[in-house]
Amino acid sequence: MSFTIEQLHLGQKDHFEKTFTESDVLLFAEISGDMNPVHISEIEAQKSVFGHRVVHGAFVLSVISALLGAKLPGGGTIYLGQESKFIAPVFIGDTVIVTCEVINIITDKNIAKLKCTIVNQDGKLVVDGIATVMPPKNRAHRSV
Repeated sequence: MSFTIEQLHLGQKDHFEKTFTESDVLLFAEISGDMNPVHISEIEAQKSVFGHRVVHGAFVLSVISALLGAKLPGGGTIYLGQESKFIAPVFIGDTVIVTCEVINIITDKNIAKLKCTIVNQDGKLVVDGIATVMPPKNRAHRSV
């Protein structure tokens, strides 16, 4: 299901969950070209401020994109921008839950802003931010 600008309302929210595996992180490193040792080498990561390998920040943010494109507003949504603050690291094996809530609707410009928070399996906030999106113009982009 996807929502047009007219179907969105302030306070509307949804969530998406993702567990980051070893293979996910290695694939993302290969695809993105970000081979920073803090992501791919446990030996090097142990020397970092984190003490263990961490998931790429851009990969963590991708769960926001997954929620926006699949659920709220859903299929056909155009992701225009993201303001985010990384609060805590996400480690390999962590499960995160992203929640997005509609906080602003600009009907005449077909733009919505959503507050996005990502917490880990312990409920600890790891990312906080605001996404700007253009919802689909019609229900033709509805997913099954």
